[in-house]
This record gives sequence, C-alpha cells and structure tokens, in this order.
Amino acid sequence: MQGKTIFISGIDTEVGKTLVTGVLAKRCKENNINVITQKITQTGVEGIAEDILTHRKIMGMDLLEYDKSGITCPYVFKIPASPHLAAKLENKNIDTKKIKSSTELLEMNFELVFLEGAGGLHVPLNDSVNIIDYIQENNYPLILVSTSKLGSINHTLLSLEIIKQRNIKLLGLVYNEYPESNKEIQKDSILIFKKFMKQWFTDIPVVTFPILENANKSFLEDINPLINNIKEYLS
Repeated sequence: MQGKTIFISGIDTEVGKTLVTGVLAKRCKENNINVITQKITQTGVEGIAEDILTHRKIMGMDLLEYDKSGITCPYVFKIPASPHLAAKLENKNIDTKKIKSSTELLEMNFELVFLEGAGGLHVPLNDSVNIIDYIQENNYPLILVSTSKLGSINHTLLSLEIIKQRNIKLLGLVYNEYPESNKEIQKDSILIFKKFMKQWFTDIPVVTFPILENANKSFLEDINPLINNIKEYLS
C-alpha cells in the first residue's frame, strides 16, 4: 500500500519546524504508524542534513540507509542562504522532480512521510517554484508551525490566508511557545489564531508546543487532536 505525505512548514525560519516534525514522528511511531521524516532541502550544512539528525534523535532511532544515501534530504548546501541562492552559489539547481521521486520512494516503504520545509511558505526552491507552489502542486496536506516571537501574529495570519486562498488542506496549527515570551502575549496570540482558524477553516486544531524541557503528560494529551487528524488522513 502506497504511503502518504504530510508537509510541515513554518511562518518563518527558526520557528521550531524541526522539533515539531521530530516530536510528531515520535508520537506517530508510538501509535504504531510506520513513519519516516524527510527534509525538502537544507542549507548551511555539509553531509547528512542537520535537521534529519535531529529528527532521528527525537524519534530514538539510528540513522537509516535512506538518510546516509541522501534520500531523506536530496539537496544539502554549504552556504546558509535561501535554497535557490545556496544552490546557485554552488552552480547547481534544485530540481523538484528529484525531491518528488525521493518522497515517492519513501512512500513505497513507509505508511507516513513527514516532509519538513525550509523557512516559510514563500521561500524559493528555484527560479520558478516556491515552497507553497510545491505543496499545492503535489496536493500535500499541511501542518503549519507558528511561534511566540514578536511579529508572529502578522506572519501567521498571512500564512493562513494564503493557505486558504490556495485551497491547501490544513491539518493543524502548532503554536511553539519558544522563546517563552510574556504569557499575556502568548494567551492573546492563541486567541487570535483560534478566531481566524474558526473563521477560515473547520474544526482544525490549534496545538500549543511547549519548551521541550517543560513538556509533560498534559502536552501529550493536548496534541491528540492533531494526531487524530493525521490518523484520519491516513485512513
């Protein structure tokens, strides 16, 4: 049976996509789902993608042959820049067909692939395709990661609006509490996000992702609605 892919993107870079991807994969694994993670591309590293290493550590797994051969991250670039520029600076081009074929190979061997993006939704992969174009083109459902950083309300609502306009299926919004700012600001942000989620989408969960050292049993229960949405998508 062919597996399915869920895309995980963020409202910006450094918002916690990698940790969220790893934790969701771990939780799915605990729910007896045969799951693997993939990174669409990573810049600023050499060798195996740093985010894949983080995923495996969170999942409690050793590196797989898919990781060592580059299947789980087809494009890695040394310079920490937007993917299209990092590729150009190495006289390369990101071919989205190569990314797609890598995902399809993983889908043949796993029930679920979590495909983590790079930066936000409008990050260019090459001269003609942005991240959101790739998501829409492949009809991937999406989990969006927000954050408590200043400016997150604007970035989150803009992201949600374009997701709605592009008719992309949204499975959930994850609000990352890092960097643990003012609690009143966090509370207000979540209320705003829930308001617009209710207005633009139907019964899509808004999940709070705590600082990992603060995670507890209640957090595991809090993300159950999102895990249930993932299970429903797989069924």
